[in-house]
Amino acid sequence: MIIAKVVGTVVTTVSHAAFKNRRLLVVQPLSLEEEDNSGDFVALDNSQAGIGDTVLVIREGSGARQVMNNKDACVISVIVGIIDSVYIAE
Repeated sequence: MIIAKVVGTVVTTVSHAAFKNRRLLVVQPLSLEEEDNSGDFVALDNSQAGIGDTVLVIREGSGARQVMNNKDACVISVIVGIIDSVYIAE
């Protein structure tokens, strides 16, 4: 799972049937300074997230399909929750 910030939306005119009634959002992974984040990516919204929200993303196909309850969905990344706060102990 990845903690990320929603930075944008994707607008499509035609999309896969598994994406019906779901939004595609652009998310930016958050990491500690010494960690490498892999850059922005697109995730299917399953939690009513919006731009500026900090979210929890599953970025693994099988888990993403389980969250959507669709074993045939063509999806890798799904937003599964909105994060209120994060505490990192030193």
